[in-house]
Amino acid sequence: GQVLALDLGGTNFRVLLVTLLPQPKIDLKSKIFVIPQSIMLGPGVNLFRHLADCLLDFMKKENLDKPDVHYPLGFTFSFPCKQEGLASARLTSWTKGFTCSDVVNSDVVKMLQDAIDEKHINVKCVALVNDTVGTLMACAYKDQNTAIGLILGTGTNACYMEKLDRVGTWDGDYNEPKQVIINMEWGAFGNNNRLNHIRTKYDEEVDLSSVNPGKQIFEKMISGMYMGEIVRLIILDLMQQDLIFIGQRDGYGDYRTPLFTRGGFYTKFVSTVETDEGIAFANTRRVLEDMGIRNPTFDDCAIIQHICKNVSKRAAKLAGACKYLFLESYQFKLTLSDDGSGKGAALIAIVADRFQKNQMKTLVSFDENDEEEEEARSHPQSRPSKPITFNTQSVPSTFNRATVS
Repeated sequence: GQVLALDLGGTNFRVLLVTLLPQPKIDLKSKIFVIPQSIMLGPGVNLFRHLADCLLDFMKKENLDKPDVHYPLGFTFSFPCKQEGLASARLTSWTKGFTCSDVVNSDVVKMLQDAIDEKHINVKCVALVNDTVGTLMACAYKDQNTAIGLILGTGTNACYMEKLDRVGTWDGDYNEPKQVIINMEWGAFGNNNRLNHIRTKYDEEVDLSSVNPGKQIFEKMISGMYMGEIVRLIILDLMQQDLIFIGQRDGYGDYRTPLFTRGGFYTKFVSTVETDEGIAFANTRRVLEDMGIRNPTFDDCAIIQHICKNVSKRAAKLAGACKYLFLESYQFKLTLSDDGSGKGAALIAIVADRFQKNQMKTLVSFDENDEEEEEARSHPQSRPSKPITFNTQSVPSTFNRATVS
């Protein structure tokens, strides 16, 4: 069948339509929507109304807005939450530049569903997952040995499969399968000052100027939202010391240029510069021109590339060090999960929807059985000669475990 998914993980937001084909094939249609800064920083109700508007726009485009068809929806919500059920989670704190009011400690699934119902859209959110969990599940659909999900993007996080008897915070059932997905929220590593010995003055400045100082310390050292800003601060520091663009600083007095604007050096520029080849530095020069730097020398371009390469290399090494924490004694294979977070949410939504429908069928069967038992007591001759059986088979309950954070 078909299922919808919403993937909110940063400044961009995706709506997906997923159709399951013979395993492991999946047909996917999606559209990317931008989250305006005014919505990222405004009232929470406006954020969820915007998501509902985007959902309705996508459904109309794909001819899904039909009054007699109802769609299950999986919601990838890539922010720290206290998950209270498969379709219930309370936001504990905003990250990635979001500061929407009246959302922290609220059930984000309910807020989304209220916005959907407000616009009379025939969609029900049946599952909420973190992007790492979605990535893990998307890969597990192809390879059932998948045990870890890893996100390196606008933010960063990881999750892994753990045995229940090793999870001290687990307060659910201990029935089979005795495993649960642990959402590590490793972007928050260092919030307890344990990473201070490897932080630089540039990391400290990035943190202090962020919307959540003192939070997500590790994420601010390696993720896509912050790497460009680290490079920009290093460039400004070298300029102030007359170590770059020597003799030309007077020509860069326009403080309205991107170089002097927080966030003006995009992380995509880091990738563009570090992959530049040849002595002409054509890509690097284009980036510097966009930043307001005119006629950089060969040495200037070489220094800029050196900065970008080392900021990226540090991010890769720090991510690798964290991964080593739970892989040091195992052989493993890395697999790229294309659109993993959205696909994973859709897959979990399909499982959740089927599980709920099976439960409803079981309840209906029990109701019918109660009526027949009552009828049999009233009319003994009508008792059936064979016992009544019920189809209570459901999909593997691993998908029904709540994520522990």
